[in-house]
Amino acid sequence: MFSRSLWELYEPVHDVVYFTPEARQAADDAGMRGFWMGYFAMRAAPLGPVGPDVVTSCFYVFSPERARRALPDAWRYGSPREMLAARNRGVDGAMRRLHGNDVVAGPAMAEAADLAWEAAMSADTAGRVLGAANQALAPPEEPHVRLWQAVTTLREHRGDGHIAVLVSRGIGPVAAQILKGAAGESDPGILREGRKWDEDTWRATEAGLRGRGWIDQTGRLTEAGAAEHARIEEATDAAAEQPWRALGSDATNRLAELLAPLARDVVRAGLLPGGNPVGLTASARL
Repeated sequence: MFSRSLWELYEPVHDVVYFTPEARQAADDAGMRGFWMGYFAMRAAPLGPVGPDVVTSCFYVFSPERARRALPDAWRYGSPREMLAARNRGVDGAMRRLHGNDVVAGPAMAEAADLAWEAAMSADTAGRVLGAANQALAPPEEPHVRLWQAVTTLREHRGDGHIAVLVSRGIGPVAAQILKGAAGESDPGILREGRKWDEDTWRATEAGLRGRGWIDQTGRLTEAGAAEHARIEEATDAAAEQPWRALGSDATNRLAELLAPLARDVVRAGLLPGGNPVGLTASARL
């Protein structure tokens, strides 16, 4: 199964849109008021000028209050079309700085973009709203930005499938984050504060998970909780495998080779803060 190993390589490439000054500046230049408005507007832009209820559903882990503080106000400052252009500008600047102009303009980047785009366009997006919205966008002209858009489509495709797994197992937005923190993938405090969940809701959900026997009094996974977490991850990986079957093992292995140095550049630049919500625990090996 390729989906887990490829995610560990393309997620850092995608993450430049969250953790780089170039992306933040692009959002500010487009009229956004603060980090979270820029985050919601740039990530939701492929959906069109949607409101907070739709985005809360699609993004899953954020409180309705967090989304309402960004949307629909963001669309008064920058349209979805303008925000798509802004995120491409931010990604362009960030990737040029991180990887260098020679790499950005080199044949390996163009090859990686072509392979990733083929995988992204082959992804089955039935029932996957964010994946479908990103897949429907026109390919950016520059290969490095096209690569970013392709891995973003694959990332959102995987995320949509992950949400479907969570829903099918009766694991709501807050419970999903508590399990993520309990597994050591992210810092629980960063998750709660970043997604803007009130402490009472968080504590009540923790109590519910202790009642299910999934976390202990210290907030760590029990044996039963670890087994449930493993089932969630296995099902998520299985649901994300289809694009790689379509691409084929040789081409997928080649794409992994091409993505590895790009992912290393991001990780070694220290862009992914400790305890970050991405949960890339394997990034230390890059």
